[in-house]
Amino acid sequence: MLLTRRAEFSASHFCRIPSLSEVENREIFGEEANLNGHGHNYIVEVTVEGEPDPVTGIVMDLKEMKRILDREIVEPMDHRFLNLEIPPFQDVIPTTANLAREIWRRLQPFFSASPAMLSRVRLYETADLYVDIVGEDGA
Repeated sequence: MLLTRRAEFSASHFCRIPSLSEVENREIFGEEANLNGHGHNYIVEVTVEGEPDPVTGIVMDLKEMKRILDREIVEPMDHRFLNLEIPPFQDVIPTTANLAREIWRRLQPFFSASPAMLSRVRLYETADLYVDIVGEDGA
């Protein structure tokens, strides 16, 4: 059975490769290369997989899942400039894919010993753009 919980946070970022020129960065990333950054209202959906407990009928305590998402994702990232404030994005371009991978990395330890295993992280950057990270290692 799959169980999905959604959380939201707002953050700003820019996307650019320091070794490239301004023109090259704009060709690759467009307006996202602007060093002043721009913001998104991100929506993250975290899906765990497991069998419902035979007594309680739940896959995972939903309050605990919310606490994990708030503590590991929302609180550290909400209203932050990803490139400047959130490791590893001083060295990694905070594209939607890289941000989704970082969210998976942060959540994985909390679900590796749980009966409910991390199955998917879906990160919406906009209403019509999202990235899915699926699988045991987030690859």
